[in-house]
Order: sequence, then structure tokens, then C-alpha cells
Amino acid sequence: MKSVTVNHINKKYQAVQALNDVNLAVDPGEIFGIIGPDGAGKTTLFRILTTLLKADSGTATVDGLDVVKDYKAIRQRVGYMPGRFSLYQDLTVEENLRFFATIFDTTIEENYHLIKDIYQQIEPFKKRMAGALSGGMKQKLALSCALIHKPSLLFLDEPTTGVDPVSRKEFWEMLKHLKQEGITMLVSTPYMDEASLCDRIALIQEGRFLTIETPAAIVKGFNGRLLAVTGDAMPRLLTDLRTCEQVKSCFAFGDTHHLTLKDDSFAEAELSGWLEERGHTNVHAFPIEASVEDCFMQLSSANSGKAGQ
Repeated sequence: MKSVTVNHINKKYQAVQALNDVNLAVDPGEIFGIIGPDGAGKTTLFRILTTLLKADSGTATVDGLDVVKDYKAIRQRVGYMPGRFSLYQDLTVEENLRFFATIFDTTIEENYHLIKDIYQQIEPFKKRMAGALSGGMKQKLALSCALIHKPSLLFLDEPTTGVDPVSRKEFWEMLKHLKQEGITMLVSTPYMDEASLCDRIALIQEGRFLTIETPAAIVKGFNGRLLAVTGDAMPRLLTDLRTCEQVKSCFAFGDTHHLTLKDDSFAEAELSGWLEERGHTNVHAFPIEASVEDCFMQLSSANSGKAGQ
């Protein structure tokens, strides 16, 4: 039995199509990532799967239970960590945790083994008000509260947004530990670099899944040769690259521009020469391996083209 199934789910907010014929199947014990920018539909999907919102059409199950008919049973089985910190800021760390344990008719002591590695990091501050915690500490408290009733599935909606890089790394280490406990996890994130930390991912844009695969398979499926280009005047360089007849696509990636060519036989030296003729200096063009973000941009462009046909 699949931990989560989604069949032809649609959801619309007035003129905005938040989810458009979404289909998904998540295996037990997976860390499954929903990767996409803000406004792509990630939170809407999570709210439907955690029974907080009804879809306009389609069906979904969690642990084999229907999200509409069996919503009470599902709420006992899942843990949900929303994107915004939603715990009681005027309660202490310990009071928040005991409150959530009580709601699910359990105790901190009964399931302490699940949260031990996480909670020990914030236990020295257990008498501090939750509203006074740092971003990383709030994240750990929210995860502890989501786990205290020993859920079989954990929904984490953009859990690392707004926290520092060290806390992000620590958080993913916690998720690896939880996977060993047999907990299925769905994690949404706008950070493409977190995709490689998931077993499988779905790339989402404008309410549609572009692809569902392992991160390695998605990268392997990148179409064409990918080049990185640098120069002295990067903004103008991007503009000029997009006017080159040989350039198929070009996007800014940090301190480089990534591009694909219409003709893969077009050499890096030819491209550099073309740019130098237009006054660019210190131009360097070199082949690179595609990342998940490169794949997202390519699939996104192809999907936009189909939508416009």
C-alpha cells in the first residue's frame, strides 16, 4: 500500500489555478520532495493531504484513508509542520510540547526516543517562551511537536525557509535519522539544492508537476550540452547571450550564466569569440554538469511552450 496517493487533484482560488490535474504516489519510508518556487502549489497540496482543505475535484488517500471521508483518522496519523511558525509563542518550549502531547493523548516520556536527538538541542531553553527562540530553534521545536504523537507520515512545508545554512544542514540530518524510524516524509522546499537529499522528487510549477523521479534520474535526463559563461559585465553578457542565434536558452545562476545551444557542435571558443566581437572582456565558456535547478529551468521552459500552444 502506498503511503500517499493523489489522483487528478484540482484546486482553484478564484482566477488562480493552484493545482492542475496533480497525480502522485509516495512509497512507505520515502523522503519525498516537492520542489518548486513560491506560489507553485506546494502548500495547497499539503493542506489537502492533511485534511485542512478540500480539493475541487479528484481524490487522495493518506495511509490508505480517504482525505475527505476519513479526515479524523488521518489527523491522528500524520504530523504537520506548516511553513509559518504556528506554535503558541506565549508558552514556553516545554509547555508547547506537553500541550501537543496532551492533544494526542500521549506524553513526552512515551515517545521521547523519537524526538530525543532534536529536543536535546533545545532542552536547555525549555523554560524560554517560544516566541523568543531563534529561527533554527523554532524549527526544532515545531518538528518535535509534529513528532510527539509518533505519526506514520510527516508533512514538512518549507521547513528550512528563513533559517541559517548550519540549521538547514542539521535539519536534514534529523530527517535522515527519522527515516530510520520508518516514518514517511513529504518535504516541500523552494531550494533546489535540497532535492539531492530526497529519495524522489516532484518538480512543480504553476500547479503542475513537471516530472517525478529520483534526483539522479532527473539530472541524467537533461537534454543537450550545458555551458557556463562568465565575463566582466555579467548583466550585459546575459542580454547579449539571449540574442545569439546559436543559444537555445540562457539563465543567470549565481556568478555564472548557464546556457544550452541549438547546435551542440558550436564550440566554446566560437561562443567566446562571438562575445568578444561585441566588446565583452575576460570571457570564459566551459562545459558543466547539469543540476536539478538546470533541469527545472529546462522543463519549465518546455512546459510554458506547450501551455501556449
